[in-house]
Amino acid sequence: MLPLKELYSPAFYDQVGDVFSEIVPGFNKAVFIKKIYSSGFKKMELKERMRHTTSVLHEFLPAKFPAAARIIKKAIVQFRKRGWGEGRLEYMFLPDYIEVYGIDDLDAATDVIEYTTQFVSCEFAVRPFLLKYEKPMIAQMQRWAKHENHKVRRLASEGMRPRLPWGMAVPALKKQPAEVLIVLEQLKTDPSEWVRKSVANCLNDIAKDHPVLAVSTAKRWMGISRETDAIVKHGCRTLLKQGHVEVLGLFSLAHSPNIKLLSYNLSTTKVRIGENLQFTVSIHNKDDRALTVRLEYGIYYLRKNGTHSKKVFKISERQFMAGEKATITRKQSFKIITTRKYYPGKHKVSIIINGREQKTEFFEVLS
Repeated sequence: MLPLKELYSPAFYDQVGDVFSEIVPGFNKAVFIKKIYSSGFKKMELKERMRHTTSVLHEFLPAKFPAAARIIKKAIVQFRKRGWGEGRLEYMFLPDYIEVYGIDDLDAATDVIEYTTQFVSCEFAVRPFLLKYEKPMIAQMQRWAKHENHKVRRLASEGMRPRLPWGMAVPALKKQPAEVLIVLEQLKTDPSEWVRKSVANCLNDIAKDHPVLAVSTAKRWMGISRETDAIVKHGCRTLLKQGHVEVLGLFSLAHSPNIKLLSYNLSTTKVRIGENLQFTVSIHNKDDRALTVRLEYGIYYLRKNGTHSKKVFKISERQFMAGEKATITRKQSFKIITTRKYYPGKHKVSIIINGREQKTEFFEVLS
């Protein structure tokens, strides 16, 4: 499988060059591509190639942003006519262009953002505008929440996420989420599942910094519809993993002394980096009625400084009938991944039933 950076390929630049040659007087495709493949291009990663594409394109577009914005709109029309690029990652250079060269022209930028996000998402592009033009941009996002196009409505919630992954930080959204909630209230019953998933992710972001506000919002939304209940469940996933008592109660996951951990066994007490840790759990519902059981496990990863960092993984959530017993086996991979580094030494794994840790076992990770 090719690295993502290879999306910025000769075929891609050939398409981009064809479109801009058609709509920009004097655009020299050969020179454009030559400048793209300057020294150092091969070593650039995905985001570097995106920003490099933006910078080179700027040399061929009008210096004044409103004129460049009109060309971006024309380019999108042509890309669509050819069936090229809609929603594709490599075309994020268009929102990137707006972010970089439109930052001093709010009116022209918001106009072209609204148009462009219907072709390729602009949630990252709006972040510097929220940072620089906080109040007018928040008002704009709230207006977009009422837009007829679901991609624009989704931009309103995704672009305002307090903890948008890979997005520029906007401290005001994290400190004062009331303005964000105005957007979420508008979109919580949106007909688009894509929009509703964004609302849930945004609520989950709020829960990390303002759990009381997130819980009160969840309580208010519960029961509106099956779809809104799904938003609440997904939006409270961090609080569920933290064993938040009120949130567990919302989903009938309160602690019951009649849900018993019968056994919990590790297949080995030592695991090498690159291998799997396997464990088996047996659960018994001793109650005379069915109970909902959320079964999770927590891995306490050893850090470089000798402390542990806990990460919770869900096994299942289902009804256990009266008297039902179940035995579950799970594997946890210790294969090397880019988002986590494993350190040799003592780690821990715990079993969690309806938010309560029941038992913890130690195991050793070997290099």
